[in-house]
Amino acid sequence: MSKTSIYGLTYEQLRSWLEEHGQKRFRADQVWNWLYKKRVYRFSDMKNVNKETIALLEENFVLETLDEEIKQESKDGTIKFLFRLDDGNLIETVLMRFNYGLSVCVTTQVGCNIGCTFCASGLLRKTRDLSSGEIVEQIMKVQKHLDAQGKDERVSHIVVMGIGEPFDNFTNLVDFIKVVNEDHGLNIGARHITVSTSGLAHKIYEFADTGLQVNLAISLHAPNNELRTSIMKINKAFPIEKLMKSVDYYLEKTNRRITYEYIMLRDVNDHEEEARQLAKLLKEKRHLSYVNLIPYNTVEEHNQYQRSDSESIQRFFEILKDNGINCGVRWENGADIDAACGQLRSKQIKKKNVG
Repeated sequence: MSKTSIYGLTYEQLRSWLEEHGQKRFRADQVWNWLYKKRVYRFSDMKNVNKETIALLEENFVLETLDEEIKQESKDGTIKFLFRLDDGNLIETVLMRFNYGLSVCVTTQVGCNIGCTFCASGLLRKTRDLSSGEIVEQIMKVQKHLDAQGKDERVSHIVVMGIGEPFDNFTNLVDFIKVVNEDHGLNIGARHITVSTSGLAHKIYEFADTGLQVNLAISLHAPNNELRTSIMKINKAFPIEKLMKSVDYYLEKTNRRITYEYIMLRDVNDHEEEARQLAKLLKEKRHLSYVNLIPYNTVEEHNQYQRSDSESIQRFFEILKDNGINCGVRWENGADIDAACGQLRSKQIKKKNVG
């Protein structure tokens, strides 16, 4: 029988599992505390848990399914981890330092099928979804790295913006959120968790119905169908009209602000005309909208795209502001360490294939 990651169980699932295997309800509290508060490396380190429960856990679960392959540290404090999974696949996880806390960007899939023409993540096709345990373990690996530094630092924010489309791995995504949000575990507040989607409209409806109070970000990147389809093939399945209809449902259901990610590509989507179109698109939703303008990190394999110049970015920003749209410019962290999402993984796989 193959063992699965203990981190894949929500608190309720762990309690039910232990009870089904003849253990007392309070054992779940003990185990959870050792996992997420004391962050043990072995089940046998759970000192107040009886031997029968320890043996049961060791027989059915593992604590580690990720091995650190590479760790790159930037001058600005950003750390990019490349982890190897049990099946040999590689994924990326990034720790970023901000004035409001420590944020971790997690990956949800091995590869990506969305096919955005500017993105390093899609250079390698999706081979599988990550389990909820593999997603949670990324946070645990980063937190244990911080613990080892002896500075009493903790992960305070999570962005689900790494490799893959989170809404294409919906069930495992929701379980992951429940685990990291659990108040007597890592206790990362829902308002400190952001999930980003390329615009899977049907899943936005489903996400709105979960009742989760986490933040939603949508990778928009263009204000009209012709342009968006040319850089994001997902727009063929979910054109802007269909996407915005799901957004209306989400806003009505949750009354929570949505962030629209807009990557700035020189002479592609950064003209004044696109800025005015974007302002018009979001006009009726502007009180619950925020546009994140993202200067592009160049990718060797997508050299047809370059970063917009600062003047174009500033003008785009001003047009949005003049039209009452809340917006800001997000300069990427870790520009000196393969900053683009998926870049480090792609380089390593290419190097291995060449070797």
